[in-house]
Amino acid sequence: MDVLIVVGLILLALLGSPLLAIFAAAAMILFAGLEDTSITGAAADIFSEKFAESPLLVTIPLFTFAGYLMAESGTPQRLVRVSRAWFGWMPGGLAMVCLVASAFFTTFTGGSGITIVAIGGLLFPALLSEKYPERFSLGLVTAGGSLGLLFPPSLPIVLFAVVAGIEVEKMFLAGLLPGVVTIFALAVYAAFVGVKSPEIPRQKFEAKEAWASLIAVFWELLLPVLLIAALAFGVLRIHEAAAFTALYVLIIEVFVYKDVKIKALQPIVKESMTMVGAILAILATAVGFTGYLIQAEVPMKILAWMQSFIDTSDPVQAQIMFLLVLNVFLLVVGMLMDIFSAIVVVVPLVLPVARQLGVNDYHLGIVFLLNLEIGYLTPPVGLNLFISSFRFGKPVTALYKAVLPFIGLLLVALAVTTYIPSLSLMFLPEGAGDNVPASQVEAAPDPVEPLPDAPIEPPPSGGLDDLEGLLDEGGDLEGGGGLDALEQELEGGGGGLDALEQELNGTGGGLDALEQELNGAGGQGATEPAAGGLDALERELAE
Repeated sequence: MDVLIVVGLILLALLGSPLLAIFAAAAMILFAGLEDTSITGAAADIFSEKFAESPLLVTIPLFTFAGYLMAESGTPQRLVRVSRAWFGWMPGGLAMVCLVASAFFTTFTGGSGITIVAIGGLLFPALLSEKYPERFSLGLVTAGGSLGLLFPPSLPIVLFAVVAGIEVEKMFLAGLLPGVVTIFALAVYAAFVGVKSPEIPRQKFEAKEAWASLIAVFWELLLPVLLIAALAFGVLRIHEAAAFTALYVLIIEVFVYKDVKIKALQPIVKESMTMVGAILAILATAVGFTGYLIQAEVPMKILAWMQSFIDTSDPVQAQIMFLLVLNVFLLVVGMLMDIFSAIVVVVPLVLPVARQLGVNDYHLGIVFLLNLEIGYLTPPVGLNLFISSFRFGKPVTALYKAVLPFIGLLLVALAVTTYIPSLSLMFLPEGAGDNVPASQVEAAPDPVEPLPDAPIEPPPSGGLDDLEGLLDEGGDLEGGGGLDALEQELEGGGGGLDALEQELNGTGGGLDALEQELNGAGGQGATEPAAGGLDALERELAE
């Protein structure tokens, strides 16, 4: 029966059924199959702090609105202008312009394909006119559609933090260096193509145009700087940063640049919230589906299966093997699922396994997102391939060949990021997100066997015997004996604390002697407790 259900759901997906319907049906059917669980069990996690009550949920519509508003404004043109003015003189300068502009734009659009339409639509004809090879140009604008996912305020980073239950601000910091490494790897290739093709012209650097273009895009370039600084120094929390971003973009595009008229806001809001509705619907049903997977202990079963192949006695080797398997698995996931669904479905499965093996949460998140970024390009069904095919009127098979060099370079960046965790963790507080594997947890020390009683020499006069006498006198707290006498003895009589310290540390037997003196073992071989000792002290305190 279970096999038939799985086959049926796969067939429905292949026939084009909405992904949210597949998730919802799977969740309800699986929960209904549990003992003493109704079909509504699938909704339990949806209305919990995991989803509906999450304070970070509000960031999704705010960041999405900001991205759509920038796409409808003159931001793409201004980004291309400033990038060209500052990088156009370099070998492969226009290609680098495409990389920088695409990465900046994708941070606000979340890799939804808008970057290919907006930035790629501007630069693809320009690349061809400057005699860049068509295959290289196609691969460049297609790869640019998913660059920037590791930079704030990337929506996939926010979503990963929500699902994993970690701090979004630290995820933003963790993605900075890996994001730079990714862009640098592609920039080196762009420079190589520019050097190899002398017919590609270089734009002369003009300081006047460079500063003019920078001033023109100043307010938009200022936004990520403000966000990173505000989050790093705790001035804004993530949901406040999302509200600030939406308001900031609205003000500069409508009232400063005046690219968007107020009456044009309605269709922008409608289009962006339609996108948000689709994301939230997929997330809600996926949360219900993963709720069953967790209840059925699927992550633990995956861990047990992996432990049969991975030597967990060597923590370093176990982590390396796990990350290698994870990279291959996520590349396949990135081909078959959109990034939002993949995060909600896969993260709850791999996160417990990673934590058990001691992989840092924030490092895992960056590796996870970089894999999905590559998955957008991976044949045969990477999402960016179909968007580029539709936008530029090219067969999707032509794009397969075009993106292969870029996939290879991104895989190099992925390997560097995966196996050099310091890239992700450099800006984080020490120990943030660390997980100690069970194999490294030190066992509790064995109980120490008590030492045999040593023979006790009678203490000299005025020492422990006098102390015992004071305790055994039984005087009340107000009188000359009891605790008052003890206090006087310690503070000023009979040598005070110095005498007591010498008595404890000297030849009188130390603490063992004191214990036996107080408990009545004043003479060697005593078997019955004396009338005083600790019992008398206890009575004195109780009175």
